[in-house]
Amino acid sequence: MSGLLCLAGAVDLPGCLDAGCQVELARLAERGGLDFVTLDDSFARPGPDALAVLSRVAPATRRIGLVPTVITTHTDPFRVQAAVAALDRVSQGRAGWRIEVSAEGEGRQSGRRSAAPAEALWQRAGEVAEAAGRLWDGWEDGAEIRSAATGRFLDRDRLHRAGFAGTGFSVRGPSTVPRPPQGNPVRVVDATEGPARAVAARYADVALVRAATPAQAAAVRDELRARAAESGRNPGSLRVLVSLLVDLGDGEYAAERGPGGGRGPRSTARGPLYRGGPVDLAELVGTWHADGVTDGFHFVPVAPRRDLERLVNGTVALLQHRGLFRTFYPGSTLREHLGLARPANRYA
Repeated sequence: MSGLLCLAGAVDLPGCLDAGCQVELARLAERGGLDFVTLDDSFARPGPDALAVLSRVAPATRRIGLVPTVITTHTDPFRVQAAVAALDRVSQGRAGWRIEVSAEGEGRQSGRRSAAPAEALWQRAGEVAEAAGRLWDGWEDGAEIRSAATGRFLDRDRLHRAGFAGTGFSVRGPSTVPRPPQGNPVRVVDATEGPARAVAARYADVALVRAATPAQAAAVRDELRARAAESGRNPGSLRVLVSLLVDLGDGEYAAERGPGGGRGPRSTARGPLYRGGPVDLAELVGTWHADGVTDGFHFVPVAPRRDLERLVNGTVALLQHRGLFRTFYPGSTLREHLGLARPANRYA
């Protein structure tokens, strides 16, 4: 496959309620030039929400993308888009959001209804993504005048109402905040399960796939790109990354045997797990990418501090040496890191 890899990492650290933990991990990932870091969230997760934590990380980093999980099931779409836009503004164009739905029973913790079937939850998630995009586009570039001489703050002709109705909600708009620096912050969807794939194909800029074999990764990637084309999108604008748990604790040993006896991930209850050394992981990453089954990888460290450091100093350094991953950031925004254009405003 032509082109450089896309690489991302998770900065989840269970039991740590201080955002300083994520600052430390994000800075480490940024030192390795990773495209972005993710931070998981759910109603059952203790501590501050992921959006708030990464808003704290933003001023402590300079280039790396910041992608919190945002639950769309029991949250107000208008508030969601305003919060994500704020993160994009605080980070100067480095924000994304991982669109996710609630697990069964989580809604009761906030006094909401029980979760619906997965298909209905993901339908709403797609509607929230659509509403957010319309609200962000509700401010054309240049809508803010801020002229003390004329006393005009806004050009009302450049403001637009979203006028969108979804399942159980409607938004009129325009948003209370101007269009984010990236136009639309990067949308990330875990497309491993079937119900999420329609949303990923239509709205995602990055799709994550938990796959234990190259064949599995290639099949989902081909399906997502075909469905993206059916939705009227350019399938080349969708980045598909394989998401792997990585355990580099026994770094001096070769990777465990995976499916078919090869040195690769093996299936676990939490998803595909790679256990081995940084060198073998670099070989796996390079081989899967060269075979055209993935655009890159999203690493979820089993022991965050230890494994992320070995990823950056070992695996990423080897990939950079072999010319498979960049040695510096090509721009200042997450879209520029991923090679994605800033989307045109639908109302302009």
